[in-house]
Order: sequence, then structure tokens, then C-alpha cells
Amino acid sequence: MTFLQIKNLSFNYVSHNEETGKKTIYKAIDNVSLDIEQGSFVAILGHNGSGKSTLAKHLSGILKGYEGDVLVEGISTRDEKHIWNIKKTVGTVFQNPDNQLVATVVEDDVAFGPENLGLEREEIKKRIDFALKSVNMEDFRYSETSSLSGGQKQRIAIAGILAMEPKCIVLDEPTAMLDPQGRKEVIETIKKLNKEKGITIILITHYMEEVIDADRLIIMEKGKIVLDDIPLNVFKNVEKIRKLKLDVPEAVEIAYLLNKKGCNIPINSLSIEDLAKKLINIGFKENTYKIFEQNFKNKNDEIIKLQNIKHIYSKDTVFEKLALNNINLTINKGDFFGIIGHTGSGKSTLIQIFNALIKPTIGNVYVNREEIYNNNKPLKELRQKVGVVFQYPEYQLFEETVYKDVAFAPTNMGLSKEEIDKRVKEALNIVFIDESYYNKSPFELSGGEKRRVAIAGILAMKPDVLVFDELTAGLDPYGREEMLSQIKNMQKKLNTTIVLVSHSMDDISKTCNKVFVLNKGNIVLNDNVNKVFENDELLESIGLDIPKCSKIFHILNKNGYNFNTNILNIEQCVEVLANSLNIC
Repeated sequence: MTFLQIKNLSFNYVSHNEETGKKTIYKAIDNVSLDIEQGSFVAILGHNGSGKSTLAKHLSGILKGYEGDVLVEGISTRDEKHIWNIKKTVGTVFQNPDNQLVATVVEDDVAFGPENLGLEREEIKKRIDFALKSVNMEDFRYSETSSLSGGQKQRIAIAGILAMEPKCIVLDEPTAMLDPQGRKEVIETIKKLNKEKGITIILITHYMEEVIDADRLIIMEKGKIVLDDIPLNVFKNVEKIRKLKLDVPEAVEIAYLLNKKGCNIPINSLSIEDLAKKLINIGFKENTYKIFEQNFKNKNDEIIKLQNIKHIYSKDTVFEKLALNNINLTINKGDFFGIIGHTGSGKSTLIQIFNALIKPTIGNVYVNREEIYNNNKPLKELRQKVGVVFQYPEYQLFEETVYKDVAFAPTNMGLSKEEIDKRVKEALNIVFIDESYYNKSPFELSGGEKRRVAIAGILAMKPDVLVFDELTAGLDPYGREEMLSQIKNMQKKLNTTIVLVSHSMDDISKTCNKVFVLNKGNIVLNDNVNKVFENDELLESIGLDIPKCSKIFHILNKNGYNFNTNILNIEQCVEVLANSLNIC
């Protein structure tokens, strides 16, 4: 039975430049028609700006196209008399949870929707219990929403929709800020709601592994639908997917690259676990496992040092919370330093201590070997040396145009007009924002584009240390790879110190030489990247994971093989497998 019908839908965004009076029209949805069956699990992929989020906002009547129509159970979203029923029927979880949190306490926020549905108190309580358990946030029932981390807020936003038990849930990048375990739990919850309760799921994501169990996979490009099939059939088109600036699940890519090396591996596995089983059935040669040594130069020229750091939020109140406990950490000049930890582990608190946005409750902070709280230097000078790009870029954007926003910091540094112009253009070029964006309002950009502009605003200051809190969250696979590549090249060229906070173990393994692991505000591991990711069971026990390329060898070893697990990129992974499989 058809649940949602999209008929010849088109939608434009229009921006006005106050200085030139010029009007710019951007076609976000271009004559899209689509039927979605009741109880189905549909995933939508597409690069940043392809129209995914705009389409999602049409499904519950938040936006209405200038042409075409959207029908929910036969009722048009243009019909204002029925819009309340439509919004009850189709619940939406957006990219930024702060746009959906309405109460000061978690329990009250989750209760908001059911209360407005007029449900009985006992039923509301049951739904709150179910929703919080589904997203693993029971322990935070009485916490203040403002005290939660970005990932925790995202879970509560999802719980608020789950508690309403709509017939359809549209999720726009719901796991972008979650740790690996949280991401897995949310996707499992979504699948459970779909299978057991028959709730129609529409999932928009940039994580290929999240869509492998979908009934149907739709790919959008320039506001149009360009592919629509079951996931396996879509992902077999590896070259076409790449041309669309997307990626395929790593299991598909490994099989694809093995075939290019002359192996005959069927491309019919979407998960690493399933691919590992198939490779075991094929069998391996004896003693052909090539070992890759990871060599890192030891650097001793420290740029940031934390000594006995402890930080407590809301100290001496009923909301007191220990965020960091006895942290000792040294970051050296030229490091590409990774920080990982589960949602709420203290990562964001830690990086705000680096440039004095937060003063620790106890402990000393040194930048360039100077204790930042024991001298007369202004903190403004420190913050120009240590630049931070936060999880939500829109919080750092405020000017009328993209150009003006990126120029703000260099202007306040007193630089010449020529130098400002040079820095702005260089910074925007690094993040792949071309001149056509210069006069656009930053608030008209997609989530991924906003993140790029926010990063450019920090790059334009040319700081000694660049700190990125979830650098690639919200970026499509192509943008993620390009961004990491550009940051790596910049780091090598300028010897800039980079600190990367991420929930993506693959991003960390591809870029960092050292990794610092936090768990509930405490140090768990602090070592070279290869050493850290050897601890697969420990990392999994605290809600983290290991890179997928490494994971396949851990699985093989648990089945009696003896591969080196110190393999962190797909090129090494494919070379080892090609040298080891019986059929290659």
C-alpha cells in the first residue's frame, strides 16, 4: 500500500544580495516523483547540496514546492486543515538536535510530543521509558538538556520522535554526531521499529554501512533521482557511485579492488563480516601475510601541554558533573593528533581548554611552554594561535555573506585589505568553496557547506594549532576524503599542528600519528595510532570501534589465521588479501 506520494515536485531557494540587488535562484528539487510503500525502509543518499534535506522537509509539510505535490496517506501537505495530522503521522529528526529540544530536562523534552497528543499520564510514562531505552539514555532522564554533549542531544531528539510513535519517521543524518556504538544502537532501533511496529523509515545519511539493510536505496544528484533500487544493485555500480561523489561500503570496495588485481571475488557482500566469511570459504595460502610497519618520528617540541587537569560542571550544585579527571597530555608541534571517545566522554570539554574557552577547575595549561593563566598576555592572542572549529558550524557563522564571514577574523587582526583578500580566497579554496559562493548568505548553505565555511574562517587566521571537533560530520564521502586530504597536505606543508576529534575511526586511522582515548572523562589510551587500534576489544567495550580495514583481519584471526592487524588503509588491506587468497 502506498503511504507517501511525491508528484512532480520542484522547489527553489532564492537569495537576494543587498549590495548588488541581484537575485539568485538555486533549484534544490527538480521535478521529483516517488512512491513510498507503507512499512518500508527507504534510504536516501547524495552529496552535499543534492537536495536530500530539502526533500525530507517536504514530507511532513515543513516546505511546500512551487510545483507538484506531496501526499501523506492520500492527503496533500498543502492542505492546512490536515497539517497537524500530517505532522503526527510523519515525524522528522533533523541534523542539528538543538533545533528540536524544547525543554530544560530530558524527561520533559521526550514527554513534549506525547503530551501534545493528549495521551494519558501512564501511557506517556511508558513511551518515555521506551524511547530513552531505545537510544541508551535512561541514565540521563533527569539531566538538563543544556548540559548534554552534541551526540547526547541527538539521541534525545530521536527519543522525542520515537515517543510519539508516528507511522513514518524521516531521519536526516541522525547519527552524524554519535559514537560508533551509539550509531549502531540507533540504526538497530530504527530497523526494529520498522520490522516490529511497521513504521515507515526514511533515512538520509552519508554512512554507506547504515543503508545496507534498507529495502530500497535512492540516490539524488542536483535535485533529481538518479538511482533507485535495492542496496546491492545500487552499490555494484562502483564507478557510477564515485562519479556521483559518493562511496560504496568498504566490503564492496575491497571486493572491487581485489577483482582489479585479478581475483574473482563476487561483489555481493555489503558488510565486512559477510565478506570475511566468503574469504574464509575461498581459503588462504600459507605464510604469505605481508607485514606493514608503521613508523612514526618522535617529536619533542611541545606546543600544548595539560597537567593534572580536572573539570567539573555546575560545581557544588545538584547538577554537578565531573567532565575530566586527572588528564595529563602533551601535543607536539607538527603532530596530527586524534582524540576519540564515546559520546559524553569529555572530548569537547578537553579541546575548549586548549584555547581557554573553558578554564579547568584544577590543573595547568601550557601553550608554547607558557602557562596561559599565569601571565599577562591577553587570551585573544592565544585564541589566534589555537583555532577551534566546533561541531555545529552554524554557531560560528553570522555575517551577511560567505566572504565577509571568512574575512571577519583577519580583519580584526588588523591585516591589510590585500592580505585579508588573499587569506580569504586561500582558505575558501582549501575547503572547496569557489567564487560563486562568495556573495551567498552562509545561512542558505547546506549543512556540509556551512561546515566548510566555518573551517575557512579559522584557516584564514593561520593559527599554530587547528582543532577540529567532528571535522567531517555532515560531509558526503567525497567531501570527507577531499577535506581530510587537504588538511593533511596543509599540515605537512605548513607544519601546522592538527587536533582531530572524531567518531570516525577510519578518519583517525587515515590521518593521525597519535591518538588519545577518553572514557567518562578518564584517559584510557594515549599512543601511536597503530598501537591504539590493536586494542579492538577494549575500544569496543567503551563504545568505540576500529577501522574497517583492520576489522577484517581481526575477524580472520578469530577464525584461526595469523594476519597482522596493523593495517589501517584500504590499499594495504587489498594488497595483503591479494597476496594471500588462493584464487589470486
